[in-house]
Amino acid sequence: MKRLYVITLSVLLMFLWLVPAALAADPTPVNTGRVLLSTQGDLTMPAGDQADLVFVTQGKATIAGDVNTLVVIQGSADLTGAHVGSILAIQSPVTLGAGTVVTGDIRTVDSTVTQTGGAQVQGTVRDVGLDLAGIGLILAPAIFLLWIGFVLATIAAGLLLAALGARQVRMAEGLISHEPGHTLLWGIAGVLVPMVIVIALFVTVIGAPIGLGILFGLWPLTAFLGYLVAGIWVGDWVLHRLTPEIVRERPYLASILGILILQVLTIVPFITAIASLFGFGAVLLLAWRTFHQGNVPSASVAHPAAPAPMAS
Repeated sequence: MKRLYVITLSVLLMFLWLVPAALAADPTPVNTGRVLLSTQGDLTMPAGDQADLVFVTQGKATIAGDVNTLVVIQGSADLTGAHVGSILAIQSPVTLGAGTVVTGDIRTVDSTVTQTGGAQVQGTVRDVGLDLAGIGLILAPAIFLLWIGFVLATIAAGLLLAALGARQVRMAEGLISHEPGHTLLWGIAGVLVPMVIVIALFVTVIGAPIGLGILFGLWPLTAFLGYLVAGIWVGDWVLHRLTPEIVRERPYLASILGILILQVLTIVPFITAIASLFGFGAVLLLAWRTFHQGNVPSASVAHPAAPAPMAS
């Protein structure tokens, strides 16, 4: 996970700094379209060799030729007599030896740059930690507002479901309370089986549009309904323990409370996913029994009494 984070960060930095720098560099060292890549190994580029991009992770880059952009992640770079446009070093020391010329900028993250033998850097050498912090300060409020909007929209959807399908929601809650194992199995099957069906449909020209409809329409819509059902069930479970004497015909308050609880529990890995599986399975199982049997006896589930699946 840490390695994936570092690689993702490096790609972001390439687009934010190195690509514009390479386009603006004058003169450009090379323009061959050649890319050299090394992961978990060393890379040596002899004098007279040329490349537009050299990308090295967890290895040593020994450069003596001409490079437009050099990226080193969790490794090291040793340049001698090299002609480089720009450098990005993440957790990698960079040594600029005799005869080396960097026409652009050097950007570092937790890295050091050492110049010896009269090596030249015509641009700037800068640790981009401050730049990343600035980006975080800009993005954090936007992400928070986006999250608030998503929560409000989800609560509105839960209230709509409680208003238009209260009976069906109560029946789905009954399945979670009284048949938790069966419901969970249906939820897991609802995640895996559509993937197999969609892959099979993509094989044919006629089936591909149907597969796309399932993949981007029916499947996510059903999963979202399952999430709402899970939220309402959680809300009813909490309300029953707080006010067991009150019977609510429609789960308006439960939808608001339960969805807010699920949103808060997203900070705990897998808890919300497990709850959503129960809701997803309840929706699928209820639909199957409705289509297969014609009707399903309704159960009194105004106050779900079974332990919350999330507690497990």
